Amino acid sequence: MYRKLSGILLILLLIASCKNNPDIEIVPEVTIEETEAGKIIPLDSTSIAILNDSLAIKFYKANDNKTFWISDYSRDKLLTIFKTVEEEGLFKKDFDIEKILIAEDSIKNLSDRDLIAYDYLLTQNLIKYLHKVAHGSLNPKALYTDWDLKENQIDYSALLLNFLKKDGFEKAIKEVQPKHIVYHKLKQALKIIENFPTDTFTPIKIDGKIVLNDTIKSLVDIKQRLIYWKDLKPQDSLTPVYDEQTELAIKVFQMRHGLAPDGVIGFGTVNALNYSKEKRKEQIIANMERWRWYPREFEEEYIILNIPDYTLHTIKKSDTTRTHKVIVGKAARKTPILQSKISRLIFNPTWTVPPTIQKNDIIPAVAKNRSYLAEKRITVYDANGKVVTAEDWDAKKANSYRYVQSSGSSNALGLVKIMFPNRFLVYLHDTNSRSFFERETRSLSSGCVRVQNPFELSEYILDDTINWNLEKINELVQRGKTREVAVKKDIYVHFLYWTAWSDKGSLQFRDDFYNLDASLYASLRN
Repeated sequence: MYRKLSGILLILLLIASCKNNPDIEIVPEVTIEETEAGKIIPLDSTSIAILNDSLAIKFYKANDNKTFWISDYSRDKLLTIFKTVEEEGLFKKDFDIEKILIAEDSIKNLSDRDLIAYDYLLTQNLIKYLHKVAHGSLNPKALYTDWDLKENQIDYSALLLNFLKKDGFEKAIKEVQPKHIVYHKLKQALKIIENFPTDTFTPIKIDGKIVLNDTIKSLVDIKQRLIYWKDLKPQDSLTPVYDEQTELAIKVFQMRHGLAPDGVIGFGTVNALNYSKEKRKEQIIANMERWRWYPREFEEEYIILNIPDYTLHTIKKSDTTRTHKVIVGKAARKTPILQSKISRLIFNPTWTVPPTIQKNDIIPAVAKNRSYLAEKRITVYDANGKVVTAEDWDAKKANSYRYVQSSGSSNALGLVKIMFPNRFLVYLHDTNSRSFFERETRSLSSGCVRVQNPFELSEYILDDTINWNLEKINELVQRGKTREVAVKKDIYVHFLYWTAWSDKGSLQFRDDFYNLDASLYASLRN
């Protein structure tokens, strides 16, 4: 039902006056509509200019330069979004929530001017929400030097105008959020951890490993911690004996934290047990921010590597088609965050030693023992491409040399490397130390990524059952000749880093061995 507030008498008087004074301009009175939901107030150019926000101005222009929220039923939904921003891994301090709630509580008593200001306030906070959820609060390139992802190109105008669509609030909110399943698993993880009570545990300390049937005082604390995290069922009394029921709970806990599920309580397990609820929550929030930086849309076919999980997955049309264990860069020589497209594979590759390994590993080794070059089948070249013998190797010129390891089973790259353009000069490759894949902790490389079962991955990438099946690849490798093969189809690679998520209602965490989570959370919080 509409009630027009118009000064009809005043307009009639003005019309009559104009007949006697034609120089007077007639200005129609502003018409305010009142609906069951609230007022619809026209906005003049002066008040809109005060906004000083092109997105907000576009929003109101699309709404015929009228207020929107104070007369729309979706205002309650928007208020709920603001009240629950922490469920999205955001901080209430970054929004004008208190100011919004004060205005909402007194909305029936607000003047038209105050209602306009309130409408603006809601829109401006929604815009802030859009930026933080869709894009993130921080700029990763300002935080990290080993970051090489393309920045997401987000149409904020389209995201904002979605809210003007009738009965489209839920869909509009959904469009704002990152779409990848990991982000939503993180959001679920945040919800799960909020249901845990506040913990008051003190750090657990052990002197050595604890194995089945050991009796040690700290086991009481360990059992309490396992019960808290719901890996062990509550018990009437807790003894300091490491029994089979507790061992099973420890194995479940270890699996949830990417540890070897051997039931042995060592320093790694105790370190994971010593994380408080609050620290785990901070870790989840940091990972949610990181996923806002990652691509909002992935390609139809791609390879995704989670560095802290030491796992590579091939994805096609949203389905995981293969999974491989990987070895990644140690903390001192991190595997970078990047995205690229696979260009070629090289079978029986030679290895040109990269500068960091050359400086920190090769040169010191040769300086101690010249026979190291022959043992590792490394040929040294000077700036003119001339071979430098071990006898002529000059420590003073060592950094100017080029060091190339011959192809073969002893080559550091193994028998195949998978190439894609990137400024870090890293790639996927085989290894001559395949036993390392049996380790649970596999941050052992100098930045490149070693892949278990690389021939199977190569067969998948080349996708040619006639010319490049597994049998043909093995035949080529056995011949020992270096062969480069171009990849014809579009298959992308993403090296990413995330240490938390949820899986079927279970919290999953991985060791943050690059120490990125705590510092990221601190930057967000401040």
